[in-house]
Amino acid sequence: MMMRRREFLAAASGASALAGRVPGVAAPSPQGGRTFTMDLVPGMVGVDLPFPRLVELASRAGFESVAPDAGDLGSLDDEGMAALIEHMREHGLVFGASGLPVDFRKDDEAFREGMAALPGFADVLRRAGVTRVGTWLMPRSDELTYLANFKQHVRRLREVASVLGDRGLRFGLEYVGPKTLWSSGRYPFVHTMAEARELIAAIDRENVGLVLDSWHWYTAGESADEIRSLSNEDVVACDLNDAPAGIPVDEQIDNQRELPASTGVIDVEAFLEALVAIGYDGPVRAEPFNATLNAMDDEEAIEAVAEAMRRAFARIG
Repeated sequence: MMMRRREFLAAASGASALAGRVPGVAAPSPQGGRTFTMDLVPGMVGVDLPFPRLVELASRAGFESVAPDAGDLGSLDDEGMAALIEHMREHGLVFGASGLPVDFRKDDEAFREGMAALPGFADVLRRAGVTRVGTWLMPRSDELTYLANFKQHVRRLREVASVLGDRGLRFGLEYVGPKTLWSSGRYPFVHTMAEARELIAAIDRENVGLVLDSWHWYTAGESADEIRSLSNEDVVACDLNDAPAGIPVDEQIDNQRELPASTGVIDVEAFLEALVAIGYDGPVRAEPFNATLNAMDDEEAIEAVAEAMRRAFARIG
């Protein structure tokens, strides 16, 4: 069922009353010469709220962008969509990056099922003004050798990229760096920036770039210079995380992370400064997979993430 403007505004009005923030206050000005946004992806931090309420709390906490939910957006008619975008504008927010609903890592049947729905998904994002979509790469396989896996990824992701590109959407690929993950299968696969760039070159579509994550950058043993070798056009989205202290880098576990600038294990300052240097202008969001954070109520979790992000961003000016 399509949600009309009046229904959306009623929901937004209730959220405004709860949030206690005066609409029209813009998001904080960028610090340290940055052009990227402090982004909130609710699912990454265990938050589950109606979108109008999420907008209110994200704005109050100082976020500058929020991840779109294509399911929610698809339920809106043109008036409802316009009302939602205006509600975001009044609270100083824009859309960040969407996830990809296509499972390209499994069998052909699962891939084809996802591809059948992709045009409609992409059309909804385009209608909302979203311009970025990202996904991650499994760094191992028990069935496919590196070369066979590479060829399959090129074929499938080129098809995805073409559908997204036809609708003006950029497409980011995130390599996954921990040795504990890429070495756990029979055949390791892409798990470094250099390998991801080779894959992107082979896909050969102008709208394809990287999703960078300070966690994977750290576990892959990479440097700020490698980020500085990129351009803004090469980077679609970024994640900012820290790592648990007292664990050697090759023993770090992918789903056991910390909020940005919490432990100092990862040099988030160097990571962010490199993003500033290349003029990166997309979303930067936390993805800590943190049990303590997930146990908090929604408002407390949003504030905790915002505090960590502000602490990290303050290191660049």
